[in-house]
Amino acid sequence: MDLVQVFADLDTRPWATLEHAYGSAADVPDALRALASEDEEEAAAALSELYGSILHQGSVYEASAAAVPYLAGLAAAGVLADELLVFLGGVAESEGVYDGTPPGDCQAAVVAQLPLILPLIDADDSGVRQAAVWAAACAGAARPVLPVLLRRWEQEQDPVVRAELLAGIVRLDGAVTPGTSGAAALATAALDAAEPAELRIAAVLGCLDLELPWTGTHHEAMLSLLPADELVTGRFDLERMEPLQWVVDALLHRETSADREAAFALLDAALRSGDAAVGAEALWAAEQACVFSRSAPARLAAPVTALLDEPASALSAIGVLTKLGAHAAPAAPALTALASGADGLADHALQALVGVDPEGAAPLLARDLPERPRALGAAVGFPGGRSPVSFPYHPELLAAVRARLTAPDLDGNEPIHLARLLSCWGERAAPAFPEVAALLEKFPVFVPRAMAAVCPARAVGPLGEAAVSGPEEGRFAAARALHGLTGDPEPLLTVLTAELAAEDTYRIRDAAGATAELGEAAAVLLPHLRAALGTDDERRTTPRMDADLEIALALWRLTGDPDDALPVIAGVLAATAADWMRWTAVRAARAAALLGPAAAALRPALARGLEQPDQTPSMALALLATVPATQNRTRLADLVLTSAEDDADPMGAVEALAALGPEQLSEAHLHRLTALAERDRRVWITGVEPELTRADARFQEAARALLRTAREAAKD
Repeated sequence: MDLVQVFADLDTRPWATLEHAYGSAADVPDALRALASEDEEEAAAALSELYGSILHQGSVYEASAAAVPYLAGLAAAGVLADELLVFLGGVAESEGVYDGTPPGDCQAAVVAQLPLILPLIDADDSGVRQAAVWAAACAGAARPVLPVLLRRWEQEQDPVVRAELLAGIVRLDGAVTPGTSGAAALATAALDAAEPAELRIAAVLGCLDLELPWTGTHHEAMLSLLPADELVTGRFDLERMEPLQWVVDALLHRETSADREAAFALLDAALRSGDAAVGAEALWAAEQACVFSRSAPARLAAPVTALLDEPASALSAIGVLTKLGAHAAPAAPALTALASGADGLADHALQALVGVDPEGAAPLLARDLPERPRALGAAVGFPGGRSPVSFPYHPELLAAVRARLTAPDLDGNEPIHLARLLSCWGERAAPAFPEVAALLEKFPVFVPRAMAAVCPARAVGPLGEAAVSGPEEGRFAAARALHGLTGDPEPLLTVLTAELAAEDTYRIRDAAGATAELGEAAAVLLPHLRAALGTDDERRTTPRMDADLEIALALWRLTGDPDDALPVIAGVLAATAADWMRWTAVRAARAAALLGPAAAALRPALARGLEQPDQTPSMALALLATVPATQNRTRLADLVLTSAEDDADPMGAVEALAALGPEQLSEAHLHRLTALAERDRRVWITGVEPELTRADARFQEAARALLRTAREAAKD
C-alpha cells in the first residue's frame, strides 16, 4: 500500500463526533498523518499522542476502532511497522472500554485488517515478524490466524519470534476446540534444555496458560531459567515481565494444595539458590505470594529470613518480612543486628523490627531517632494509619522525641509522627508538653491533639488562644481538642461557622461531620449548614458530593426532618453512575441507611446500585434499613456474597450478611461464606499494601464470628 491509499478516506470520517480519552477525536487525523512524517521526532510525538488518546493506559474508545484501518495501512506500507503492529495488538486485547463503545468493536476492527497484518508475519525484519505475530494473536480470530502461525513456527529460527509464535498459538488454543491446535504438545516439547532460553520460558508460561499439570519437568525448567526477567524483555506481554512472580501467581490461583505446594517449593529453591540475581526475583515473587496467600508467610519465613545474612538480598528480604506478620518473629535477632548498624539498611531493618518486636525496637529507635524515619512511621501506623497505635512507652524514646521536637530541621512527616506517638502515650508523655506546646504555631493542625493528650490541664489555655487567634488553618483542630477537654461548645461553634463558609469543600465536609460532637448545641449552625450546601450544578465532583452528604446528615441529626437530607442523597446517587465515583455512591447509601425508613423513597436508586459489586453491600444495608419488609433476603445474600467473592467489598459484605440476620442464611450461603473465610487466597480489601494482610485477618475474624452465630442459631 502507498500512503495515498492509506489516507484516501481519512477526512471523510466524522472524527469530531467520535470520542477518545480527552474528548473529541477531531485531532486524530493530524496525528495519523504525522506518523508518516520524515521527521522522526514528529512521528514519535504523534505515536505518543495516540497512545495517550486512543489507547490511554490500555483503554480503548470509539475513535480507537475508527483509527485501526489507518494504523494497519501504515504498517503494511512500512511506516513504523513494528511499533504500529504492537499498538494494534494493544487495541485488540484491551478490555478497558469506558465510553459506551460496544465490547469487542476494537478487536473486530483489528480482525478486519488481518489481510494487511498476516503477510507481515513473513517480513524480513524479525522485529516486524514478532510484532505481526503479537497483533494477529491478540485479534483472537483463530480460524484465519492459527494456520499462519503454525506454518511460520516450522520456519522461524529467531528465538524471540519463536517465543512470540508459541505464545500466540497458546493464546488462540482457547478459541478452537482445546487441543486441536497442538499447542500443548508444542509447549511441552519447547521445555527441552536444548531449546533457546527465550523459547523455554515461553513454554513454561504457555503450559500454565493451557492449564497443564505442573510437574517436576516444569519445576526444573523454571529453576534452570532463573534469573528470567531478561528473557522476556523483548516480548510485548507487559503482564509477564517478571516470569517467576507470574508463575507463582498462576499456581496459587489454581487453589489446589498440590499447586500451592509447587509454588512454595519453587520459591524455596530459588530463595536458597545462593545467586543474588535469582534471589532478587525470588524475593519479589515471595512478597507478592504473601500478599495473595494466607499460608505463604508460614511456608516462606525461613528461607526469607536466611537471606538477611546476604548483603545483596537483605533489603528485599526485609521488605518481604513486613508481610509475614507473626511468622517473621524468628527473624527478630537478625533484624536487631541489622537495625543496630549505621548504614542505610538499619532504618529498613528497624521498620520491620517494629512489627515483630516493638519492645526491642523502642530503645534502638530512641538511639538513632533522627535517622530512622521509616521506623518512626511504622511505630505510629504509617502508611495507612488504620491500625491501632500502641507502640510501647520507653523513657529513652520519650527523651529522644523531646530532643527532636526542638530540632530546627523538623519538617515533613516527622512532626506528625512524633505528635501521634506522644498522643498514644498520653499523660506518660507529660514531660514533653513544653516542647509540644512550643510547636503549636508552627504545626497548628496536628499539635493540638497531642497537647490535649499529654497534659490536659496545661493545654486548655493555649488551645483556647489558638482557637481564637492562632493560625487560621489550625483553629478547627485547636477548638476541637479544647471541646474534648472542657465540653464548652462556644469556641468550636465559632470555628465551625467560619469553616462552613469556606470555599474549600474538604473543610466544609470536616466541619459538617464535627457537628455530631456538639449534639443539640450545634442547632445554631443550621442556617450555616444549609448555606454551605452545593447546588445541583455544583454537585459534579467527589469532594463536593462528599461535603454535601456530611451536611445532609448533620441537618438530619439536628432536626430529625429528612426533607433536607433526602434530595441531597438522591442527587448524589443519581450522579455517581461513573465507575470512578463508586465510593461516593457507597457513602450515599450509608447515609440513606442512617435515615432508615425515612429514606424509603430512595429504594429505586438503591436497588439499581445493587448490581454494582463495589456498591452491593452498602446498597443492601440501606435497603434493609429503609424498606426491610419488602426485601428478598435470599437474593440480597446472594448478591452480597458475590461482592465478597469478587473482592469488591468483602468487609461490607460481612456487615450486610449480619444485618440480614444469620438465621436468614441458607446452607449454600454459609458454605460460600466458609469458603471465603477458610480458603488460602486472601480477600482483597481496598487500601495501602501494608494494611492488606491485616485487613484480611479482620475479615476472617468477622466472617468466622458470623458463621459461629449462624450455626448456633441453626441449633436452636
